[in-house]
Amino acid sequence: MKLKNGLLLFFLLVECAFFKVDSKCVKGCDIALASYYVMPLVELSNITTFMQSKLVTNSSDVLNRYNKVLVTNHGNIFSYFRINIPFPCECIGGEFLGHVFEYTTKKGDTYDLIANNYYVSLTSVELLKKFNSYDPNHIPAKAKVNVTVNCSCGNSQISKDYGLFVTYPLRSTDSLEKIANESKLDEGLIQNFNPDVNFSRGSGIVFIPGRDKNGEYVPLYPKTGVGKGVAIGISIAGVFAVLLFVICIYVKYFQKKEEEKTILPQVSKALSTQDGNASSSGEYETSGSSGHGTGSAAGLTGIMVAKSTEFSYQELAKATDNFSLDNKIGQGGFGAVYYAELRGEKTAIKKMNVQASSEFLCELKVLTHVHHLNLVRLIGYCVEGSLFLVYEHIDNGNLGQYLHGKDKEPLPWSSRVQIALDSARGLEYIHEHTVPVYIHRDVKSANILIDKNLRGKVADFGLTKLIEVGNSTLHTRLVGTFGYMPPEYAQYGDVSPKIDVYAFGVVLYELISAKNAVLKTGEESVAESKGLVALFEKALNQIDPSEALRKLVDPRLKENYPIDSVLKMAQLGRACTRDNPLLRPSMRSLVVDLMTLSSPFEDCDDDTSYENQTLINLLSVR
Repeated sequence: MKLKNGLLLFFLLVECAFFKVDSKCVKGCDIALASYYVMPLVELSNITTFMQSKLVTNSSDVLNRYNKVLVTNHGNIFSYFRINIPFPCECIGGEFLGHVFEYTTKKGDTYDLIANNYYVSLTSVELLKKFNSYDPNHIPAKAKVNVTVNCSCGNSQISKDYGLFVTYPLRSTDSLEKIANESKLDEGLIQNFNPDVNFSRGSGIVFIPGRDKNGEYVPLYPKTGVGKGVAIGISIAGVFAVLLFVICIYVKYFQKKEEEKTILPQVSKALSTQDGNASSSGEYETSGSSGHGTGSAAGLTGIMVAKSTEFSYQELAKATDNFSLDNKIGQGGFGAVYYAELRGEKTAIKKMNVQASSEFLCELKVLTHVHHLNLVRLIGYCVEGSLFLVYEHIDNGNLGQYLHGKDKEPLPWSSRVQIALDSARGLEYIHEHTVPVYIHRDVKSANILIDKNLRGKVADFGLTKLIEVGNSTLHTRLVGTFGYMPPEYAQYGDVSPKIDVYAFGVVLYELISAKNAVLKTGEESVAESKGLVALFEKALNQIDPSEALRKLVDPRLKENYPIDSVLKMAQLGRACTRDNPLLRPSMRSLVVDLMTLSSPFEDCDDDTSYENQTLINLLSVR
């Protein structure tokens, strides 16, 4: 059974790492265009929020390059007017070309409202239901919804003259003749790119050749370089060679497994071949986990790690009463989280959708390598029937619920400082003391869990990026949460430990103010600002920053806080959120600063316990 499950996990890994030869798509293209039909009273900021990607980051400059007329002098957009919005066109699951945008819901949102109003029919209710697990009749507020928009990269059998395409939702006033006249293209060509489509039906998606930022049509293939067919042939041959080699090594490993009792569990060995990339984002919004992890971690080679328990599906189903709603404690973008008592321990079981295979592998890899007092502890996993991760259960939910919810008692200032220190220690550990090092990429208040002693643990490692020592900056696709992303990551996809530092700075501001990272329209009269970072920057630039900060402090604290401590934490937040990543402090220096800040509140016994744990962790990785 273990060999069977291990091979199942291995082939899941292979499917994530390489494209399937019989897939309906092999690769995407750098850019496609979405035709967004502007309804009355819709502002540019709304559209760029809905359609944000690595090509569009709340900037009208990019949009103006692809549109002759876009914004009026007052910043409004002409109603009943189509604008072209660039976005990456990717091969999703080897099945179709598209891009997944992330939308944060408001109270009362439905799939129909999201598809037909906010995304003006660029997606459909069916696609939203397929790639999200929320109940269509009850979508919670502030949920992360995956919005899938189809795209096209061209078809050489029809024409090699067109390689940039517009995803064009048909409206009742559209016809093939009208679209051909507006685009100055032949009707037959457009129809060939959309076989069996009735352009007068007034609904559905068609794909139309589009013009680049210079107003010209783009050819399907570049005029220089290796031909597409040759490149694909080389890729397929390389994949087969790699697969054959890896399978041989993998089978040989299992033959030796029963004789070597001190080596990794099967899944950890399989995952040691991964690069830690995750292509999907998921939420871990639970009511928490309890207890602290024990101090064992990866060795110099990242091979010898603590074992994770492999659970059977039957055991998980029995412990959760067949995953009943009564045991459900959280819902994320890729599945639900359930409470259960397993083998005498309180646990939180994340049941993940099959679309989250990359996140599953990534989180499993990280948490079997990394163990620390201030990181949520992974207990085990299951790959029968679905994908399951089993964590320790944290008693008091997450920091976001304390700061932004209404059903939690306000955290005293001393606890906020301690949680900041705990979180910094956890991040400092993955940045400085693991080999190779890790970057979280989704640090936010919702991913910091609070235990029964009001101590913090960093959670949700599904987006974690693994980097080798010496490779300080990487480039990757954009994932994470808007409001916590630094400029270099949002604009260029640059990945370094300093993106976690930036996000941690936003969390420090949240701890002070209990405000959301992205402010609601009109809040504090900064609707035009970038959010919480801009709000604190304005306060710290005042002649008397302490007095300005008093207006930002969580009003639930009343006067029960030392303003000098608030000022120091705000200054740390400002250092973390500098635009230039080279000017931001390391997590190590932040731990030192926060230890100084927390010293008036910290219990000596607890601190000694932490230092002993830290010593154990450091010895285990050297």
